[in-house]
Amino acid sequence: MADHHLALIRHGAYHQRAGAPSALQPYPLTNEGAQQARDCGTEIAQLLEGSAFRLDSVVHSSCQLRAWQTARIASDVLLERGFEITEIHQSPALSERSVGSAANLTLEEIEAVLAEDPRFDTPPPGWKSDSDYRLPLQGAESMTMAGTRVAGYLRHIVETASTNGHAPLLTLIFGHGASFRHAARNLGVLRRSDIPKLSMYHARPLRLCYNQDGSWAHSGGHWKQRRGGEIATD
Repeated sequence: MADHHLALIRHGAYHQRAGAPSALQPYPLTNEGAQQARDCGTEIAQLLEGSAFRLDSVVHSSCQLRAWQTARIASDVLLERGFEITEIHQSPALSERSVGSAANLTLEEIEAVLAEDPRFDTPPPGWKSDSDYRLPLQGAESMTMAGTRVAGYLRHIVETASTNGHAPLLTLIFGHGASFRHAARNLGVLRRSDIPKLSMYHARPLRLCYNQDGSWAHSGGHWKQRRGGEIATD
């Protein structure tokens, strides 16, 4: 049985509301983001044309518009290059960390909501980048919880895929940087201490390999190294 590779692809640049956690924002790609998605399709096509990978015809995406658009544009490039894609399967399991009922509020607005509610404590400094902090609001998750959710989805893909044959299967997964990084930690590919040092490039495939012994490994592409003082937007 051949190994199974998953290409984790963060969405392209999009019209993110300034000062608000990325989370479940509903906005589309910018022109730059659309070009990043086209370049992503070209990069994947070149990888497939120069290797023994067999492309999974089902592409997976979160339900956020920016991820679906990135998947759609990249898939159109692949179709033009002669590769078969039969479906873009959307799943909320691939979404970014949810801030629940605070969705699309700015950090300042969220903190004001909590300050005005006598049931809640003031969130700690830097709470947005704290992997284990969950807003005390309905529907909210920590980034660790989001990573566990995404990792479960990735495990389900490899457990249910048909990988018969000698060519390794490549499945495309379009989603979000923070939940992908925390999923990689859950799968044993990253350490907790790696999380704050790393990000993901927009629309650049980063491959994980599910090995025959049940382990996971980083098999291609590059994590983005955060610069000192860089503000996370994912």
